[in-house]
Amino acid sequence: MTDPDFMDLAESLLRSVETVCDVINDEGTADIDNQRVGAMVTLVFANRSQIIINLQKPLHEVWMASRSGGYHFCWREGRWQDTKGQGDFFALLASDASAQAGVNLQFAP
Repeated sequence: MTDPDFMDLAESLLRSVETVCDVINDEGTADIDNQRVGAMVTLVFANRSQIIINLQKPLHEVWMASRSGGYHFCWREGRWQDTKGQGDFFALLASDASAQAGVNLQFAP
């Protein structure tokens, strides 16, 4: 994968996360403050817990840190997959965000 290809895919992922957070907030499902600074998105929940998603450009990876731990994702087979076989980015984000928000939340690309 080239650097521009990675950036296109990774930027699309970050925009999707921001868009879903906006929808969740608009619907009143949960209160998630999403802040974007460069290549990093921080999700802050009502209980002050956080999920941090950032791009690791040299490695062509997306990293996510949450209460449950840290994950590294790479683009394989048309989706962002954990490098240690833990699953899909959006499934893990939904699981961790739901746990931290205390309500069922759905994230999708």
